[in-house]
Amino acid sequence: MTRFAVIGSGPMGLRAATALIDAGHNVDVYERDDRIGGMSAHFDFNGLDIERYYHFVCRTDYPLFDLLKRYGLSDRLKWTNTKMGYFYRGKLYKWGSPLALLAFPHLSPIQKIRYALHVMHTKGIRDWSALDKEEAGAWIRKWIGDGAYEVMWRDSFRLKFFEYADNLSASWIGTRIKRIALSRESLFKESLGYLEGGSDLVLDALAGDIQARGGRILLAAPVQEVTTQDGKVTGILSARGWAAYDGVLSTSPIQYVPRMVPTLPEDYRRKIESIENIPVACVILKLRHAISDNFWMNISDSRIEIPGVIEYSNLNPLDGKQHILYAPFYMPKTHPKWKSTDQALIDEVVSYLPMLNSSFDPSWVMATSCHRYEFAQTICPPGFQGALPPMESPIAGFYMADTGYYYPEDRSISESLDVGRRLAEVALR
Repeated sequence: MTRFAVIGSGPMGLRAATALIDAGHNVDVYERDDRIGGMSAHFDFNGLDIERYYHFVCRTDYPLFDLLKRYGLSDRLKWTNTKMGYFYRGKLYKWGSPLALLAFPHLSPIQKIRYALHVMHTKGIRDWSALDKEEAGAWIRKWIGDGAYEVMWRDSFRLKFFEYADNLSASWIGTRIKRIALSRESLFKESLGYLEGGSDLVLDALAGDIQARGGRILLAAPVQEVTTQDGKVTGILSARGWAAYDGVLSTSPIQYVPRMVPTLPEDYRRKIESIENIPVACVILKLRHAISDNFWMNISDSRIEIPGVIEYSNLNPLDGKQHILYAPFYMPKTHPKWKSTDQALIDEVVSYLPMLNSSFDPSWVMATSCHRYEFAQTICPPGFQGALPPMESPIAGFYMADTGYYYPEDRSISESLDVGRRLAEVALR
């Protein structure tokens, strides 16, 4: 029986651990935080238990559906016919349906046809290998034209990727278009899901399974070093001391790996260090009233420096008396705004709300919070598939993955579960 350590207790790490236990091995999970979950972890938001970062479920999230079935939790998945809006140059428009596209006044009839054909084409793509090597902006322009790109995409790229905006993989963007396009009840109704109990439902099920079968979850136990000898893993040195292991699976951001595994060969280390990320500072507001009836509102307005807002309570209605809005600031750490205080970012978001809803009053704000994560979004340039280091490292017994390994798929709990399973399969081989 092999002794494995898994670093990180997000859905990926916990799913990897259950797969290893399924195969009959001993597993310890190391977590630097005082709670499980990573980016999926909950917090107490002024009496409301809620996720630090927003999550939603699409109709194609099959790994998540399989896990819910495994633990008898399928009935906790709920679906809502959601709405999408586009705030463009001071006015909020309906979006996300053929009728909304026809009514949108800032695209010509030809541009609308080209836009619709692009979505229809993209949702039918199965092999993304060719688009892996294309640049996203050029690919979108080829389909919808320069003018429509300026209206529909330019600010979204600019406010999320900044200096990286013109060097993104087309396959990485395309899978996001496809995932939402396929999550529909009908041509005219978008349908997204949420879990009763949030991400904690999945996390608790996985953690309970691990512990019930003899695995351990070690909280507040940051890993200082994965120790090796003669090119092979020997154990882990953590805040709890040293422990011997035959194999180690890391699901923490791979940027941490060179420090944790100092004996990695230089060429493999360079591949890791070439992968770049953008952090996020995510503002969360609890409001007395909704800003709109949309779940997702994309924004393109010169006065507003966020790409959109997510009104989570329009997906999951909670109790109807409190409305939750997420407003993410994605930005490189080199951006001056990254040094802003949390309160400054909260105040900035609140200052935008009267533009999005003229009825807004500051008395609507019941509570505020802001959470930051340094490795929120992997930058995926053309050719990214070949740039990712293999999950199996040159150190025998050391394996790694993080959110970059979702590529080309979108970030979601479902993809995290799938990558965790695949990482365990690589280790078991």
